[in-house]
Amino acid sequence: MNDNTTNADPTQPLAADLKNLALLVYILQGLGFVTGGLTWVAGVMINYIKLDSIKGTWVESHFRWQLNTFWYGLLWWVVGLVLWLLLLGWLVWGLLSLWALYRVIKGALTLNDHKPIIF
Repeated sequence: MNDNTTNADPTQPLAADLKNLALLVYILQGLGFVTGGLTWVAGVMINYIKLDSIKGTWVESHFRWQLNTFWYGLLWWVVGLVLWLLLLGWLVWGLLSLWALYRVIKGALTLNDHKPIIF
């Protein structure tokens, strides 16, 4: 009798663990809207620390999505900060908040469906 669970590589995380990591990052990103962004930094740290663990899995697309959301969001946050001098920063930050909220929700829903995210 061949039991595939005994042949599993113990150094490889289970698919459920990988999904939970991505879910944790989505939660941290969502909390960032009420914590002033500090949890976004924790989320991106998780992404980079665990990036090698998720290579080649369907969860990798979620990590890439999360990293892109963080870095592009940070870029536009800085642009908005500079544009406060021209009284346009509120507009940039408002649009950025909607964009980031959309990406967090879309990513979490796609993750819940056990699907890779399509860019």
